[in-house]
Amino acid sequence: MTEPVATNIVRAEGHVDGSARAANFGHESYTVWFTGLSGSGKSTLAFALERALIEKGVASYVLDGDNVRFGLNRDLGFAPEDRTENIRRIGEVCRLFQDAGMVVLTAFISPYTADRDQVRALHPEGKFIEVFVDTPIEVCEARDVKGLYAKARAGEIGQFSGISAPYEAPKNPEITVDTSNPLEECVAEIVNALGL
Repeated sequence: MTEPVATNIVRAEGHVDGSARAANFGHESYTVWFTGLSGSGKSTLAFALERALIEKGVASYVLDGDNVRFGLNRDLGFAPEDRTENIRRIGEVCRLFQDAGMVVLTAFISPYTADRDQVRALHPEGKFIEVFVDTPIEVCEARDVKGLYAKARAGEIGQFSGISAPYEAPKNPEITVDTSNPLEECVAEIVNALGL
């Protein structure tokens, strides 16, 4: 982790810690990090899980990769260094949400192991839950909900994870799901694994 560029700053410490904030909500707080190829079902799964958690009274919120690029990360492209910065920024935001006592759900391709490991390192032990959405590329490409695979294969999109750019699959994720299976089953599996 690199040090801030700014000098003469001191971290302010409040009077309430993360565990007290989580106790206020009545449930544990986590960052649930969905990673997988484009079209694997990360966003669909994250939003379905958010609804299931809200219905159970769990304070939760989804940070979606495309949505974040409309605001916080609108200055970033898809070059490797931009992808790393995209994940670094969102990792910091996730840590704030998790410390606030919430369950924050992310849906980012996040293709590099080192970037995901860096986000994990920001969190207390056991508070970062990596979910590998291990949907076969053939299924992702058949869905092609955004038409991106066709453009990538035609050479119209460069730096496309799994086609013209690498995707480093997690080796030891806390949870692995395949959205070729029914969505409700995938959601239930994650809810059970989280114990919420």
